[in-house]
Amino acid sequence: MVRRPASMTMELDVSETTSPTEGIGARVLRKEDARHLRGRGQFVGDLFMAGLQEVAFLRSPVAHARIVSRTRPAGHDHAIFFLDDLKGVLPIVTRSSIPGYKVSDYPVLAREKVRFVGEPVAMCVSKNRAAAEDLTELVEVDYDELPAIVSCNGGRKADAVQLHDSWGDNLFLETSFDSGIGAIAATAPVVVDLDVSCARQTMHPLEGKGVLAFWDHRAGQLVVHTSTQVPHLIRAGLAECLGLPQAVIRVIAPDVGGGFGYKCLLQPEEIAVAWLATTYKTPFRWTEDRREHLVAGANARQHHYKIKAYADTRGKLLGLDAEVSVDTGAYSVWPFTACLEAAQAGGNLPGPYHLTAYRAKVFSVATNKPPFAPYRGVARPGVCFAMEQTIDAIAKAVGREAWEVRAENLVAASAMPYTNITNKHYDSGDYPGALLEAKEMIGLDAFRAGARRDALGRYLGVGFASYTEQSAHGTKVFAAWGLPLVPGFDQAFVKLTPDGALEVRSGIHTIGQGLETTLAQIAGEVTGVPYKDIRVTLGDTATTPFSTGAYASRGIVMTGGAVARAAEVVALRIKAIAAHLLQVGPNAVAFKNGRIHAGEASVSYEDIGRAWYIRPDQLPDDVDRGGLEATEGYKPQVDGGVFSYASHAVRVAVDPETGLVEILDYVIVEDCGKMVNPMIVEGQTYGGAAQGVGTALFEESPYDDSGQPLASTLLDYILPGPVELPKFRIAHRETLSPYSKFGIKGVGEGGAIAPPAAIINAINDALAPLNATLRDAPMSPTRILKAIAAAKTTAKAAAVAQVGGRVSA
Repeated sequence: MVRRPASMTMELDVSETTSPTEGIGARVLRKEDARHLRGRGQFVGDLFMAGLQEVAFLRSPVAHARIVSRTRPAGHDHAIFFLDDLKGVLPIVTRSSIPGYKVSDYPVLAREKVRFVGEPVAMCVSKNRAAAEDLTELVEVDYDELPAIVSCNGGRKADAVQLHDSWGDNLFLETSFDSGIGAIAATAPVVVDLDVSCARQTMHPLEGKGVLAFWDHRAGQLVVHTSTQVPHLIRAGLAECLGLPQAVIRVIAPDVGGGFGYKCLLQPEEIAVAWLATTYKTPFRWTEDRREHLVAGANARQHHYKIKAYADTRGKLLGLDAEVSVDTGAYSVWPFTACLEAAQAGGNLPGPYHLTAYRAKVFSVATNKPPFAPYRGVARPGVCFAMEQTIDAIAKAVGREAWEVRAENLVAASAMPYTNITNKHYDSGDYPGALLEAKEMIGLDAFRAGARRDALGRYLGVGFASYTEQSAHGTKVFAAWGLPLVPGFDQAFVKLTPDGALEVRSGIHTIGQGLETTLAQIAGEVTGVPYKDIRVTLGDTATTPFSTGAYASRGIVMTGGAVARAAEVVALRIKAIAAHLLQVGPNAVAFKNGRIHAGEASVSYEDIGRAWYIRPDQLPDDVDRGGLEATEGYKPQVDGGVFSYASHAVRVAVDPETGLVEILDYVIVEDCGKMVNPMIVEGQTYGGAAQGVGTALFEESPYDDSGQPLASTLLDYILPGPVELPKFRIAHRETLSPYSKFGIKGVGEGGAIAPPAAIINAINDALAPLNATLRDAPMSPTRILKAIAAAKTTAKAAAVAQVGGRVSA
């Protein structure tokens, strides 16, 4: 691992409270790991209750069909359920305020039609999962199969069969952006055309989706334990579909084994299981198996770009014209809609580059596949994949090194804060500086001076990619995307206990990103309470303040800001009581080494807690009646959020005989503002980059012409493992945001954005001597060999033409 000194661009306003070994900036060990490394975590699958019954779903075996009939065997009325049995249950309806958006009714169980392989048709209940699955085999369903739409091109044909009969076409939405590109298109000396595609993927969190629901008779509540990133949103969605007041529903997120965006959606299975618990007043559980996830789980990443870029003779970008199609599947997901991906793609395509002319048309196309979901990076891996290839194509056209063209087009540090052509407000950073550091770390100059092939005959190449990661998006941003539920303030609760410990509560949830740790570090930074004495509770709608949840790299900015504000209120009240006990003014006390000091005298946090809770006779007459607890909300100073960024550089070796790729070196220069815990930042970056390598080289969910998924097991769907992953080398830069508490920016998604772009650029660089070029992900051995064969065919045809029809030697 390479470490670089941080480049500080503004002073950090922090208190004098905390030891640097515990507060903001410290590499403290994660609180979560104490249980997870000992196998003591508690996930949905670990919960057991008296009378618990397990649920299995009969799923459609065809992609598109009308349901002619459904039959269950006699005597199973309370064990096998169709949609008609779920009285009062409404479909998932995700509305949007964007003009032209079409609404899809997503039934909890299919009734008249099925629209993708794996869509739930019947729900079966028994004493265990195996017995419930046996029941699915007793159900008879007669399907009248229809033609399937399996691509964006197929969905956009005028004569295509329609997924939703009332629509008139198969477009959820068509949007456009045009700043006026005509003059540049007519005069630009350099024009490059690209056709770029990203394959469909599934997300593969370590723990699949799961839900356990029961009726709490004492509280008069439906209690739903669900593996989710967004417990408060799930409560709202369940209330809407079940017709219950939100006050009657409690949603608890236990330990969650990864989310990646898949677990921030309302799932039909959650509604069905919740209906069972509400109706029969006994506990029920469904847990997703890996085949269900591969076949029916939410999909992501499938984009197609047609790009025409205009540049001057040095490679300076003058304009960009793009058509983007997103294969969004059969239904619109709640609450993020089927169009969030397309909105992000169109708005983020310019990336970290200065651009004065831009036109884009974006299509969200309905197909006979599982619904599209926001996946780590949300559109930006595809955007970066397309844009970074465009930069390399321009560099090739003008005969310059790709990193040089990239550096000259990146927004300069001196231009910050910078508002780009799609109104993204980049708050701070040095984009070219990060790229130059990546170039030095990867050793480009030495590489260029060496051989282009290694001792094994493999071709060698270097690739770069740069990106921005918007986090802590504001309310206006989400409202502009037309979402039915717009995030506002995040809230947090902080309380000093009678024995001097600190309780922190928030409605967000930890899904592997270490929020129990980093929120404790922030609370300790402000109050001075030792890290070991801080307890963090997350993700229970009955005990935590409202939060829309963990997504969009928002947790450490939004919830961290809320925790800081609540902690500041409590800290002032602690100081007031401490000053009274020490017989000095409030300004004379300070937090230091786990106590509250005034000169040589000091009191403990336990002394403060005991005075408030146990010995109020020791309190001053003007003590704040709010006590030692506070709930506060937070959102950044600007509505557009804050922007992390990074540059990735990679060296690869490509075997021209097998098409296999080996990553020889991989460096990342990232800047997420002030790092609350550098160890966690690195963990998030490693994990994201590993997923990015999967997107680049391995992961794909293909479908045949009838809409059948061709990757339904992990023998068919390849995930990268330790052998396939490089040793990522990370350098940190630390340019603080002027708009967020402590200058913090989000970092959760960034690592996954750049690897496909950097790796394909490196592969294309390696194959340049063969004139072979790839444009599609994943860059599988088959695609690489086809590109090499195509280049040979082209070269052979050119040679024939050059010698008048005779093949030259």
